[in-house]
Amino acid sequence: MIPTIKKNKQLFFHIIIWIAVVFTIANQLFLEKGEFPVKFLLRIWINIVLFYVNYLFLVPRLLLKKKTLQYTLCAVLIIITPVFLNKVILTPIHQFDRIAGEDELFLFKKLEIGISILFNVISLIIGTSLRIYEEWKKNEKKNQEIESKRVTSELLYLKSQLNPHFLFNSLNSIYSLTTKKSDIAPEAVITLSELMRYMLYQTDSEFVLLHQELDYIQNYIKLQRLRIANNEDVNIQIHGSILNQKIKPLLLISFIENAFKYGTDFKGNTEVKIEIYVHQGELQFSCINLIGNRKKDYQNSGIGLQNTKERLQLLYPDKHWLMVKEENNRFIVELTLKLT
Repeated sequence: MIPTIKKNKQLFFHIIIWIAVVFTIANQLFLEKGEFPVKFLLRIWINIVLFYVNYLFLVPRLLLKKKTLQYTLCAVLIIITPVFLNKVILTPIHQFDRIAGEDELFLFKKLEIGISILFNVISLIIGTSLRIYEEWKKNEKKNQEIESKRVTSELLYLKSQLNPHFLFNSLNSIYSLTTKKSDIAPEAVITLSELMRYMLYQTDSEFVLLHQELDYIQNYIKLQRLRIANNEDVNIQIHGSILNQKIKPLLLISFIENAFKYGTDFKGNTEVKIEIYVHQGELQFSCINLIGNRKKDYQNSGIGLQNTKERLQLLYPDKHWLMVKEENNRFIVELTLKLT
């Protein structure tokens, strides 16, 4: 249905353009000569036919398929054919033979042929340029659709990896509370349910409100603090005016998960410091954690962190700055993000 409407619009546009061109020139000739320009109308119809032979057949079937030599030969025919038809068909209609003097008649015919060839060349260039532009736009749109589908599929894949990773970490945290028969285990379960509700019902949107994402992060940290015995050095600070800014969902959580996973030393002390500053359409995120002596899981380590880097590249190209480093036995993540 949509392609048919598009073709109808294109046909209507072509008809309007040709009517405007024919009417304007014919009207001008009528005002100058005082007679209806029959010869001009016959010539213009010949040129219209040849224009569409080039536009509809020669360009897409020869030029765009790299058959340059064949197209060049056909283009030459397009240019000289109207001149030949003008001589064979239109000469009997021509009334210029009344002019006295063969020299004047010869010069006039030479001038007429030159103008006809020039008109044909211009018509050929316009038709070729128009068709190439339309094909370029069509290919550009197709490439954008392919890229959009690629990005969407990659994001769905990355997100499908992220959610189980988060869930497994959270369940491990609650499991550690239940094994200790902690009184705060029920509160941890409720907090987890709030987190999962957010992930299930909010993060399917392209954007979420920044304050919702920050509430989610604070709930996650609350869950982790319930699990950790020595949590005095676990804190989050949020500065700035948070109004109606929006952000892509689940961008920051992997950095924070990673900090809690590796931020405990051999004495059981955990150090995780998170600072978020929002100012003039920018979010500045900093996460610093102690590098503990926990044995690294080489099979699963860094899945969330790598996913976040890839998502940033896909979702915020040229709109973010990320720095990840180790310094003074601390793992540091700094991210600057342009918000919507």
